[in-house]
Amino acid sequence: MNNLRAKPNTTGFTLTELLVVILILGILTMIALPVYISTVQTTQQGSANSNARALASAVQSRATSTGYYDTVVADYAVDMGGSVPTNPCTGNSGGYVITATSKSATVTALEGGNCGPWTPTPFNVNL
Repeated sequence: MNNLRAKPNTTGFTLTELLVVILILGILTMIALPVYISTVQTTQQGSANSNARALASAVQSRATSTGYYDTVVADYAVDMGGSVPTNPCTGNSGGYVITATSKSATVTALEGGNCGPWTPTPFNVNL
């Protein structure tokens, strides 16, 4: 007759165990998310600066052959392989500024809202 007694159901997790797991996952997310966002912003900043450096090389190359600096970013699309690279901080290819004098030019990426607070690196080129 002892065999006829129902065994207690011991499968599954208790509510307390599930809450502890959710709490641990929440704590890990609170720690990891800011680090992830910071890493993404730092990467975007580096990419914007790298693209500005490449644009500065194109500016220098064209100025060497023409004798003057063109300050319209879109004019360098052909020199950049068909299109000006997108600035990840602004989200568009016009996210760069070219300022020029008769003998030098500076190319700088715009800050935009996607990269957080930062100071873009200006790239100077001279004739």
